[in-house]
Amino acid sequence: MNKKKMLITAGLICLVLLVGAGTALGIYLSGQWKGKTYPDRTRINGIDASGKLPQEMLQELQENQLIPDVHITEKDNEVLNTTLTDMGYSVDTEVLQSLLEEVNSRQRTGIAAMFAGIVTGKSYRVTIPFTVDRDSFSAKISAQSLSEPRIVRKNAELVYEETSREYHVQKEENGTEFADEDFQKLVTESVEQWMTGDRTQKDIYIDIPEELYIKPEITSEDAKLNTLCKIYNQYTKASITYDFGNQKEILDWNTIKDWLVVTGDTAAINEDAAREYISQMAAKYNTIYTERVFHTSVGTDVTIPGPLNEYGYRINEDGELSQLLADIKTNTDISRAPVYSYAGYARDGKDDLLGTYVEVNLTAQHLWFYRNGALIVESDIVSGCVAKGTETQTGVFPLAYKESPSVLTGDDAQNGWRTEVQYWMPFFDGQGLHDANWRSSFGGDIYKTSGSHGCVNLPYSAAEQIFQNIDAGVAIVLYQ
Repeated sequence: MNKKKMLITAGLICLVLLVGAGTALGIYLSGQWKGKTYPDRTRINGIDASGKLPQEMLQELQENQLIPDVHITEKDNEVLNTTLTDMGYSVDTEVLQSLLEEVNSRQRTGIAAMFAGIVTGKSYRVTIPFTVDRDSFSAKISAQSLSEPRIVRKNAELVYEETSREYHVQKEENGTEFADEDFQKLVTESVEQWMTGDRTQKDIYIDIPEELYIKPEITSEDAKLNTLCKIYNQYTKASITYDFGNQKEILDWNTIKDWLVVTGDTAAINEDAAREYISQMAAKYNTIYTERVFHTSVGTDVTIPGPLNEYGYRINEDGELSQLLADIKTNTDISRAPVYSYAGYARDGKDDLLGTYVEVNLTAQHLWFYRNGALIVESDIVSGCVAKGTETQTGVFPLAYKESPSVLTGDDAQNGWRTEVQYWMPFFDGQGLHDANWRSSFGGDIYKTSGSHGCVNLPYSAAEQIFQNIDAGVAIVLYQ
C-alpha cells in the first residue's frame, strides 16, 4: 500500500515538473518568437547574432568584415597597400539592412522551426552589397599609384658594333608596363572573388601576374628584322677614302646606310643620292674652269676667270658614280683618287699648285718659276706682239709636254716661218715657253712692237733651267 502511494506521489511530481518545464519553454519560445532580435545560437557571416537587432548586426558587419586591407604584390614585393574604402568602395547599407532583416524573418517561419534552430544552431552567409566610385577607383588603382616605377619594355633591334663593323639583333627586353584598364579589371575581379568567397582570409591579396605586362611588339625572331640585319651586313664594311693629297674624304656606312633602298629581302643603292654626294664633292674640289684667285710674286692678287682657267682637276661624275657603286659592292676598305676627267700636276685639297708653277706677268714682262715653293728661275721675257695682234694668251694652262731640240713653224701660207729652238715647252694653242737666242735683250716694251707670234721668249740659260726642272702638267699662269 505504501509502495503504491509512493509511485503515485512520484508521478504527480514528474507531471508538475513537466508542466512547469513546458510552461517555461513556452514562455521562452513565446518571447523568442515575439522578439525582434535574432534567436539564440544564430550566426551571420561567422559572427554571433544571438539577441542582436538587424541594425546592430549591420554595424558589426561593417566594423569587422567590410574593411579589409588590400595587399598588391609584384615579384614578391608589396607595391600597394590600401583599403576598399580608399579604393572607392562603400557598403550599400539599405540593401544590407534588408538582407539582415530577411534572415531574421526566415527564422520565424514557425515555433517548431525556430526551436529546431535554437537546438541545433543556425549559420547564415550574407553577400555584402558594395557600390564603387569609379573615379576614386581609377585614381587609386593605376600604374602611377604603385611604389615601384614601371620598367619600359624594349623591342628587339639592330645594333651596330663599331669594332666588327657589323649589325646583330639585340634581344627584346620585357618590361613591367601594363594598361591601367587591365590592372583595374584584375583588382575588381579579385575583390569580387573575395566578397563571394568563404572569407578564410580577412585581407585581400592580389599578385600582379606576368600576363598583365605588355609584351614587346618586335622580338629577336622577327623575320623582317633578321632579313634587314643580313642585308645591312652586306654593305657595312664598305669604306671609300677619297685622296685629295693630304686632305681626305671618307665615305662609309654612316652615309651609305641612308642610300640603301630595301625591298623585301633585297636592297639597292639609291643612285640619285650617290650622284648628289659626288656632285657636292665635285663642287668642293673641282679647280679647273672655275674662277681662280692667284697671289702674285709682287704681293697682289689677280683673278683668273673660269673660262680661262684650263688647269686643275675635274671629277668625272658619271665615271665616278660607276666606280663608286662597284666599290660599295665589294664591302671592303678602298683608298683612291676620284675618277677625273681632268687632272692637274699635284694637289692638296683645293690647292692644286703646291708651290710648283711658272708665273708670267705680261705687263711687267717678267717670269718666275717655282718648284715646291722654291724659286728656281726668275727672268725678263718677251711675249706676243701687241702691234701685230699676236699677244700671248692670259689664263692658267698645264704644260702640254717639253721637247729638245724643236722646230717651230707658222702655218700662214703668206707669212710662213720656221724657227729652230733648243728648249720647247708648249702650253696653249701653239704658244709656249722657249729660248730665243736671236734676241739680245728682254723685258721692257719690246713686246709692244717687236714681240713674238704669241710665245714667251726667254734667254737661253733661263729656258734651259726651266726645261731641266719642269714636268708636263705643271701650271703656267699668265696675267696682265
